[in-house]
Amino acid sequence: MNIDELLHYLKAEKVKYVDIRFVDILGVWHHITLPVHALDRDLLENGIGFDGSSIKLWQEIYESDMLLKPDPSSVRIDPFMEPKTAVLISEVYDPLTGEPYPLDPRYVAKKVHDYLKSTGIADEAYFGPEVEFFIFDRVRYKLNSREALYEIDSMEAIWNTDKEEGLGYQIRHKEGYLPVPPWDTLHNIRAETCEILESLGIPVEAFHHEVATGGQGEIDLKYDTLVNMADKIMWYKYILRNVAKKYGKTVTFMPKPITGDNGSGMHVHMSLWKDGKNIFAGEGYGGLSETALHYIGGILENANRILAFTNPTINSFKRLVPGYEAPTYLIYARRNRSAAIRVPMYSTTPSSKRIEARFPDPSSNPYLALSALLIAGIDGIRRKIHPGDPMEKNIYSLSDEERRNLPQLLPGLEEALRSLSDNRKLLTSTGAFSDTLIDKFVSYKMEKEVELHRTTVTPTEFFLYFDV
Repeated sequence: MNIDELLHYLKAEKVKYVDIRFVDILGVWHHITLPVHALDRDLLENGIGFDGSSIKLWQEIYESDMLLKPDPSSVRIDPFMEPKTAVLISEVYDPLTGEPYPLDPRYVAKKVHDYLKSTGIADEAYFGPEVEFFIFDRVRYKLNSREALYEIDSMEAIWNTDKEEGLGYQIRHKEGYLPVPPWDTLHNIRAETCEILESLGIPVEAFHHEVATGGQGEIDLKYDTLVNMADKIMWYKYILRNVAKKYGKTVTFMPKPITGDNGSGMHVHMSLWKDGKNIFAGEGYGGLSETALHYIGGILENANRILAFTNPTINSFKRLVPGYEAPTYLIYARRNRSAAIRVPMYSTTPSSKRIEARFPDPSSNPYLALSALLIAGIDGIRRKIHPGDPMEKNIYSLSDEERRNLPQLLPGLEEALRSLSDNRKLLTSTGAFSDTLIDKFVSYKMEKEVELHRTTVTPTEFFLYFDV
């Protein structure tokens, strides 16, 4: 859709307002709303001004003026806003240079797509994420110099505190995979979310209850290209949160909100295509091509270098521990869900051949996480990195000696941030990720998250040490 087509569409749909949205480095959506009569060709071509210094990790106060340039092809009608409102996803520009802003994650993803094409390896990369989440009935948290607490509740959880309103159909820890109602109390929320996604042209492949108690779910989006899929993940989170709110519930994409139960991942299915053919299909292991195996090798070798973008929170690493179906070792295999990379075996059709990265989680910025995964895989193809032998056993049933030489994911956010900073050339050499973006991201995370966590007294410490 071009500008003329967009203006005609807005008029034909009797739209009253236009919501201009953009994403920051941390993956948060922001918006500015205009009456539809204020949106003309000049504004669409030249941009809408906003204060870039008020967005985390972006401009200083003395360089605050920035521009938003909406992408006409991104238009969708918002399913919640009244009066009728159309949403346009925008990219950020510098008003002095007229150039795209290098800290805009959507621009970074576009540059990574261009980089892929420039290598000649493939014309297109496709991504199909399985984004997991929790829906709670209530959440309360507090943190100050004298208090640190959180409390969550779910009517379907085994630890539900409102027993007088329960019917006895609570789900036990790790027993929540695919139950029917009345155990699954959240089917209608997931179904309504999917109905809205489909109405906006965002196809859904499946949805279901996930393994954990307390309202864990998953909605799988049909595969799409890099920028389109990142846009769709932003819509997915927005819609699910607002549908849950309508039902008086709340959604979190926090990777590990429940101690002692499975956390939420964002398993990313990936394939590369050239001249209309899936170049991941072949005669090798799992029906994969040598190109696909090298792509796996690249992700496994570079996983710890991009981990701060795929798993960007302290809480992310509480999910990446043994015993909860989340990977800790950098190995690959068919069907093996304890591996960092899985080779799905549901179909032998060449077009369906793909690989699945299981370590990313939904707290990540999808534009940056998907971009980093693609760069890591391309590096494996260019350097012909073979992933070694697959691991067809349950890693956690191996002896300590057998596990000793297996490469592992880093244990925490601080280590991941240092690895990103020290090995940044992997990303910056593509021309998509800048040193400034990485420096700002690492500094913010170290100061605002790692250091705060390091110096905050927690309820765990009172539990362990109050009576020493």
